[in-house]
Amino acid sequence: MTAAEFLIHFGEIANAPGGVARLRELVLNFALAERLRDQENSSVNEWPSVTLIEVASFHNGDRSKNYPSKAFRVTRGVPFINAGHLANGDVSLEDMDYISEEHFEKLGGGKIEAGDVLYCLRGSLGKCAVAKSVTRGAIASSLLIIRPSERIASNFLYWYLVSPTGSAMIRQYDNGSAQPNLSAANVKRYVLPLPPLAEQKRIVAKVEELMALCDQLEAQQQERERRFPVLSRTCHARFAEAPTPANLNRIFDETGNVSPDDLRRSILTLAVQGKLIPQHPDDEPAEICLTRLGLQATLRADETTEALPSSWMRVRFEDVALTAGGVTLGRNLVGRETVSLPYLRVANVKRGEIDTSVIKEVSIATDEVERYALRENDLLMTEGGDWDKVGRAAIWKGQIPVCLHQNHVFRSRFRSNEILPVWFERYFNSPVGRSYFESASKQTTNLASINMRQVRGCPVPFPPLAEQRRIVAKVDELMALVDQLEAQQQERDKLAEAFAKACVASFTTT
Repeated sequence: MTAAEFLIHFGEIANAPGGVARLRELVLNFALAERLRDQENSSVNEWPSVTLIEVASFHNGDRSKNYPSKAFRVTRGVPFINAGHLANGDVSLEDMDYISEEHFEKLGGGKIEAGDVLYCLRGSLGKCAVAKSVTRGAIASSLLIIRPSERIASNFLYWYLVSPTGSAMIRQYDNGSAQPNLSAANVKRYVLPLPPLAEQKRIVAKVEELMALCDQLEAQQQERERRFPVLSRTCHARFAEAPTPANLNRIFDETGNVSPDDLRRSILTLAVQGKLIPQHPDDEPAEICLTRLGLQATLRADETTEALPSSWMRVRFEDVALTAGGVTLGRNLVGRETVSLPYLRVANVKRGEIDTSVIKEVSIATDEVERYALRENDLLMTEGGDWDKVGRAAIWKGQIPVCLHQNHVFRSRFRSNEILPVWFERYFNSPVGRSYFESASKQTTNLASINMRQVRGCPVPFPPLAEQRRIVAKVDELMALVDQLEAQQQERDKLAEAFAKACVASFTTT
C-alpha cells in the first residue's frame, strides 16, 4: 500500500471496530518504513540501520545512597520523575514529586536535559516521553534517560520507541519474570532506521499531523457514543408510537449502531402493555374467557396501578397456573427403590430457551418420578442466583423423554390447555415482569432470589386469547427482524475490521 492509498482509506479504517488504534499503528509503520517520505526531497538511497548506542547516550537514575527516597521529598523544588509522569509523549506535572535543590546537586546521575527521551525499564515497559514541559529534573531508578546525538531528532526517536517495531524490541529483550524488566544494555542494542535529519523532521511533522487527526476521530467517536443514548431513546420512542418493521429498520439505519438488546426489551415492554398491536372489538374479552374456562381472577382492582386495554384483565399467576418446586439434591434415599434420571438446573433455564447442552442426572425414588417429571408446555422459572438469573423463564418442549427439575427451578403447569404458555414466558422475561421480581426478591451482595409464594402471587396481564396469539406472532416477527438486522450489523463490522486488517497486511507485503 502506498502513502496515497493509505490516506485515501484513512477515514474508512477509522470507522472499523478498533479502527483508530489500527490507524495509529499504521501511521507509525508507514513512518518507519519510508512510506511517509517526501519523495521529492528525500535521497534515493535506502535509509541505513543503526543501533541505538550509535546515535544516543544513556543515563540511569542514581542508585547510590543519594537516591531520593521519600524522606528527601519536598513540596516544591526539582521534579522527581517516575513512569506515572510520562503521558502523551511529554512529562506531566500532575501529582509530581519534588526534591530539594541541595539534594539534586548531590545526585551522581539521572539528571534530565531538554530533549531527553525518558524510557521505562520496569513495570510499564517501553512507556516513554520527551522532556519538553520539564527540562530540569531527576528520574526514578525505573527510568532510563536516552539522550539523542545530533544525528537523530528527539521526536523521531520517541515515535520509533512507541511504534510496533519498538514494541517488538521490548518483547525480544524483556528479561523479566514476575515483573516485566529491561536492561539499559539491551536497549542500547535496539536497531532503528536513520533517515537524514531533515527527513526525520519532515516525517515527524507528518506523523504528528496524522496523529492529531486520529485524536480528532477518537474525540468524534467518543462524542457519538456520548450522544448515542439520547438518539437511541428518541428512536425507541418513535418505534413505541408505531412498532412496525419499517420503523425497526429505520432505527438501525439512523443510529448506525443501535443496541439490539434494547430493541428486544422495547418490543417485549410494548407487547405486555398492549401497545404492540391494536385491539380487536370482536375478541372474546379476558373476563368472559376466564369465566368460560372455570377460572377466577383473585386480584383486586386496587392492587394494580398500571392501566391495561379495556378487554384485558390482570390476574395472579396462581389463578391460571399451578406452580411447584423440584427435586432437592442430596436427599437420603436409603431403603427406597430409586432410578437415575436427567434433570434441569438453573444453568439450563435461559430467558426464552432451555439449554440441553449439559444435562446432569439425579437419583430419585421411583414413586416420585410422576411428581417431578416435566410435561410439554410446562413453564420453568429460575429461583435466583446472580441478578440476571432471577425469574428467568422458558417453556419445556419435551426435548428429553423423561426429565425432572431441581428445587431451584420452579415449574408452572397451566390450568387450561387453551391458555398460551408463551404469552407468560414473554411477560416474565420482559422488563415489566423482571422489575416485579427485582423488587420482590431477597437480595444480598450480587445475589438475589425469589420464592414460590412470590411467583404464585405475581400480577400478570391477561389479554383475550386471540390477542395473545396475535401479540406473540408479532413479537416473533419483530424479534426475527432484530436478529436479522443485528447479523447484518455484525457482518458490516466484520467487513470493516477485515478491511482494516487487509490494510495492515498490504503494508507488510509491499
